Amino acid sequence: MLLQRVITAVVLLAILLPALFASNPMWFALLTLAMIAAAGWEWSRLNGKPGAFAIGFGAVLAAACAATLYLLGFAVPAWCWWLAGGLWVLGGVRALAAGVAGWPRLDRTLRLVLGAVLLWAAWLALVVAKQRGINFLLSAMCLVWMADIAAYFAGKAFGRRKLAPAISPGKSWEGAIGGLVGVIVLGFVWVHVIDARVAVDSASMYTVLVQRLGIVAILALVFLSAMSVVGDLFESLVKRAAGAKDSSQLLPGHGGVLDRVDALLPVLPLALALTSL
Repeated sequence: MLLQRVITAVVLLAILLPALFASNPMWFALLTLAMIAAAGWEWSRLNGKPGAFAIGFGAVLAAACAATLYLLGFAVPAWCWWLAGGLWVLGGVRALAAGVAGWPRLDRTLRLVLGAVLLWAAWLALVVAKQRGINFLLSAMCLVWMADIAAYFAGKAFGRRKLAPAISPGKSWEGAIGGLVGVIVLGFVWVHVIDARVAVDSASMYTVLVQRLGIVAILALVFLSAMSVVGDLFESLVKRAAGAKDSSQLLPGHGGVLDRVDALLPVLPLALALTSL
């Protein structure tokens, strides 16, 4: 299993890195369109619409994303990020409060539309963040990875109280707090070491937040870290409601696309919303 995970990761990096560092941002946009189509396919299957419908759902979602980029370019109004962030804050928390049993009680069409909107917003935020600069994009993505890694080790060392036992039994409050601390440390290092001493192509998300919010930037990082947990738990809730262990088997050893990007879905739009203040 470990060898399979490593091989998949190496192949993905070999495809992703050239697109990420290409001078033309459209290569990155096209590659990630394929990923969002796969995520849409997975979302449809998890919500009771497999087969040809799921394939069509992913294709239509990717087409809608491409059309948005064609019409707006990279000049997306800030209110789009706030709208997507509001859906995550209100809808995500509401879904988690309702629990695994509450999700299937929602109308299936509403669930499909909600997933399409959230995936659309996340993809658009991804390509807009890339347009701002690789350093900006990576700093936002690394927030999610740091929150996850620090939470894992803190949970292993200190975890006692379960965060959401019915949804994700392995998560603990101590782990979540460890993730928050890890993100704040990462932000400090990024601002004072990477942005200050390395020739980067753009200011990081952390530096932009500090410039615009001052000391309040710490609260913004805490909020983004918490929302990464919400994204992770939300996808786990949907999978449990569908009786699935993974969103799919598209990525051998890793599960599906949604399994890899779940925590990024709320963080990317909210990062752009907060840096627009």
